[in-house]
Amino acid sequence: MGSTQGQPSKAEGDAGPSTTVNGLPIREIPGGYGIPVLGAVGDRLAYFWTEGIPNFYENRRKKFNSTVFRMNMIPGPPGFPKNPVVMLLDQKSHKVLLDNDKVEKRDCITGTFVPDLQYFGGYRPTVYLDTSEEKHTLLKGFLFEVLKASRPRIFPEFRKSVSEVFDAWEAGLKKEGKIKFKDELAIAALRFNIKAFLNVDPADPTVEANLGKGVKSTVMTWLAPMFLPIAPAPIPRLLKPVLAPVAELVMHTFPVPFLLVKPKYDQVVKFFRANSKEQLDLAETQFGLNRDEALQNLMFTTCFNSWGGIQILFPNIIKRLASTSPEFQRELREEVRKATGESGGLITPASFSSMPLLQSAVYEVLRMDPPVPSQFGRAREDLIVESHDAAFRVKKGEMLACYLPVIGRDPKIFTSDPQDYNPKRFVGEEGQKLVQYVLWSNGPQTGSPTTTNKQCAGKDFLTTVAQLLVAEVYLRYERIQVDGDNLVALSPPSV
Repeated sequence: MGSTQGQPSKAEGDAGPSTTVNGLPIREIPGGYGIPVLGAVGDRLAYFWTEGIPNFYENRRKKFNSTVFRMNMIPGPPGFPKNPVVMLLDQKSHKVLLDNDKVEKRDCITGTFVPDLQYFGGYRPTVYLDTSEEKHTLLKGFLFEVLKASRPRIFPEFRKSVSEVFDAWEAGLKKEGKIKFKDELAIAALRFNIKAFLNVDPADPTVEANLGKGVKSTVMTWLAPMFLPIAPAPIPRLLKPVLAPVAELVMHTFPVPFLLVKPKYDQVVKFFRANSKEQLDLAETQFGLNRDEALQNLMFTTCFNSWGGIQILFPNIIKRLASTSPEFQRELREEVRKATGESGGLITPASFSSMPLLQSAVYEVLRMDPPVPSQFGRAREDLIVESHDAAFRVKKGEMLACYLPVIGRDPKIFTSDPQDYNPKRFVGEEGQKLVQYVLWSNGPQTGSPTTTNKQCAGKDFLTTVAQLLVAEVYLRYERIQVDGDNLVALSPPSV
């Protein structure tokens, strides 16, 4: 396979270091990219099929005895640009990806792969802009204002949306005994997200250009094809020998033509244009932005950056909490009840400061199951990248990458059971010191997004709604139980 071919390195040959940096031996970066095209194809097949994630990364880390190595990132040739990266799989080496002076983030949220700009109306969304570009400052400033305006709506709208989800879950359990819980949660999260940002319900038939009951399928028809080349194929194990070649050809070999999704994309544009006049006026008057460009960024941020992250994170929160003991869930419920007692049982922004156990449980999900698992950046200059064990020379222009679910389990940082979900990990003084190593947002959980950095503009929004979900669950239930992707029990409070 690609990463096991290519140029040999001193690291593999045990040639030994020739010098040191900060007490660390300088090693050549192990690994390689293999034969052109074939090496990339080999890595892609291993990534998706023969090894899978996270084994793909762990196998190479063990092979090279290094958390820094070369590999081909998906999707790659023949239908996409070559995508060679230097992979960083520990907390120390990862730091370089957060240094704007050392790495450029222009057009590299998925390495060298950039979807057809027609998916974005011909504009580059904010996430594809580097901090050195003036548009980055303007567009991110605009998005901050949209997020600021959403604050009064977040708590009441979320409470309403999640209450409808709970009602649907209870009805489904009563009827079927077990239910798939993801769909109801995803639809409600999308409607909530749009209501928070635009102050309208996209499914409301009285709303101009509304998207109706099919709001999720319409938005997904626009979003999913552009990122299909980097998505695993949801094929049952027994059917993989038959369907994997078809999925590989359809999903990972060539991009999906925009014309196939244009009708649904046009629906989303029409809805946002009809219902974001206030936001677009702000973009035009306060930031001097083109209304069309602001519209495309608002669409992408609302539907992909924000909702895309939420619909990945929320099911993981439910699964992780359901995996904990009945005793822990009762303890969490008591914390939530006590913190909301003075506000009539309602969660307020001030409630979270009295819920350290809840915050820790959410941070632990973000550590283990970050909604954005990979990050990329291109070296602005020749660099020395340090891991825990060695230093490596990186050339100007080389693409650096990381896989956060592995970095979040770095045993040098999380020394106690790093592979296990421990909802109390971040409780107390020592636990709080570890919060800085929760890195899902292209920055530390303790950091703040600004117009001059690449930390997710919605970092605090997502953290808030994740904590809201947990709080609302345990205001209503004492315990939740999940079997795989099925919700099997919702236990009402005993008192």
